[in-house]
Parts: sequence; C-alpha cells; structure tokens
Amino acid sequence: MILAVDVGNTNIVLGCIEEGRIVNTVRLHTDDRKTAAEYAITLKELFDVFGIDFQAFEGAILSSVVPSVTEALSIAISRLTGVNCLVVGPGVKTGMNVRIDDPGTLGCDLVVGGVAAIAYYGTPAIVIDLGTATTITVVDKDKCFRGGAILPGVKLSYNALAAGTSLLPNISIVPPKKCIATNTVDCMRSGAVYGSAAMIDGMIDRMESELGMPCHLIATGGLASSIVSCCTHEIVCDDDLLLKGLWHLYQKNC
Repeated sequence: MILAVDVGNTNIVLGCIEEGRIVNTVRLHTDDRKTAAEYAITLKELFDVFGIDFQAFEGAILSSVVPSVTEALSIAISRLTGVNCLVVGPGVKTGMNVRIDDPGTLGCDLVVGGVAAIAYYGTPAIVIDLGTATTITVVDKDKCFRGGAILPGVKLSYNALAAGTSLLPNISIVPPKKCIATNTVDCMRSGAVYGSAAMIDGMIDRMESELGMPCHLIATGGLASSIVSCCTHEIVCDDDLLLKGLWHLYQKNC
C-alpha cells in the first residue's frame, strides 16, 4: 500500500492506495506552523481513528504547494511509516514535457494534475482545479504541458467581497434556483456559481481555439462538483485526480 499526500493551501489530503485503487482518504487542515513532531502526532491520531496501519505502507509520495509544510510533513511520514517519502519536484520523472517560460516555477499540483490527465483521460486535455486558487491548465496532444491561467479561488474571492463591503454577507457556494436571482444571498451565489461556470466555459473556448482542437475536460478540487455541473461544456469531475496522479508518479519513479 502506498501513501499519497497532496498538500494544498487550505487542506492536506492523504490517500491510501493499493494496486492503483484508493481504499481510504483522510483530510486535515494545512498548518504551516506545525513541526515534524506535531505532524507525526496528528497523523498517528488520524490513522488510529480511521483504522489505518501506518506500518503497512510500502512507500509514500508527497506533492506540496506550501514549502514550509513540505519538509516537516515528509519527515513525519518517514518517521511513522519507516519508508522514504518521495517529494514531487525537480528530478522526478513525469513523462510530460514542460513548455513554459521557466519550468522551474511550475507548481507541483499542476504537474500532478497534468500527469493524471495524460494517464487516465488522454490528450489534449484541459484540467480545471477549483481550490483555494482556480487553475486552468493545458496539456497538448504531444503530452507537453503548455501553460494555462491562474485566478482567485471562488471562496477566496467571495470571502474578500464580504470582508470588503458593509452589507454583503459570507455565503455558501451552492447554485441558486435561477441565474437572475431576486435576493442578495442568491445574487451572490449566482455570481459565484454561474459566473464562475461562464468564466470556465469561456476559457475552455479560448484555449481550444488556440490549440486548434477540442480537448478532454477534467475538473477537480473542493468546488468542482458545485460549479462544473453548471457549465455548458461536458466536463468530467474527478475528486481524486491528484491522488491518481501521485500514484502514477510513484510507479514511474519507484
């Protein structure tokens, strides 16, 4: 069994993967103040609660967009499991050429998402990740990572809107009954859901036009299911896309 860990700005997702099948997932809040020892304690408690035997892991792989957490968490994992934790970064074989201005600046999460799209859905592909930030990235027909776009995440944007205005409240990101809403909360929800869906549809049209061909469309992230269901394009929602990508990278490197 392999432990795959995806460290995001808001949450850390741990997946227990056995022969390519995700058998268990655990989610915890990302805390860049925790030490390796504190993460080890947290992980042990979580494993105990979910009945996961940390000594059963044959390997581990970690992708992180929070550098201050990367080392502490990888040390904690190695101490608990007794295996070296492979960290996605320079030197890791991906099977994907990166054709952007400075490949060294490409986020690990975008690498993992691109690898998963190639392995499980085919190319060309557009990957939409609706997390703390919204990222839309492109892998072309030759399995080359071509770049994409980064936008403020939907929750981040609407939290800022509520904080920066006197009368607008914090809202849950769920679709209202109509796009033309008739009260303040539903008006905000309409903008958050239908507005984001329209943005995604528009970006897909522009990116496919630049590539000159239609793409496989895959969405992941905490808000994917709420928003892509309102898109006009047919987009596959895969909550486990990054865990699948980590599994594929582990197999390629270990």
